[in-house]
Amino acid sequence: MDKVDSEQARASLAEADRARRQVTEEIGLPRAYWWGMAAGWLVLGIFGAVLPWWLTAVATVGFGTGHAIFASRLLGGRRRTRQIQVSAAVAGSRIPVAVVGMLLGLVAVTVLVALALDADGAGHASIWAAGLVAAVVGFGGPDILRVLRRWVRA
Repeated sequence: MDKVDSEQARASLAEADRARRQVTEEIGLPRAYWWGMAAGWLVLGIFGAVLPWWLTAVATVGFGTGHAIFASRLLGGRRRTRQIQVSAAVAGSRIPVAVVGMLLGLVAVTVLVALALDADGAGHASIWAAGLVAAVVGFGGPDILRVLRRWVRA
């Protein structure tokens, strides 16, 4: 092996770091995940308008459980596409925290919008609130997650 001077070593390390950051940027959740989440959100909003509260609560718990089972592989951020599968060390442990935090925030937005619409006298406030948040999740989920990942340094 030839001797490597310090400048070549620094350049190689910088290139390796750049490649690692580029791969890390590709980590995320597939678009189908976000549209599935949006559809489930809308269905729960409809359930809230037409079913008794206890049945809506059961459906919500069922949706949360199903989501947890389905998304457990995805929340690590390691299997976004078939082209990329990285180690957990590269993916990091903060991506699931960002996703769960995002979902809790969206739940809060849904509840607040539904309460505001109901106070204003809107019919089927839960459907309108769920529809609004479902659109945000479906169209903007990956972008919101990208921003949250930067905030939590994931």
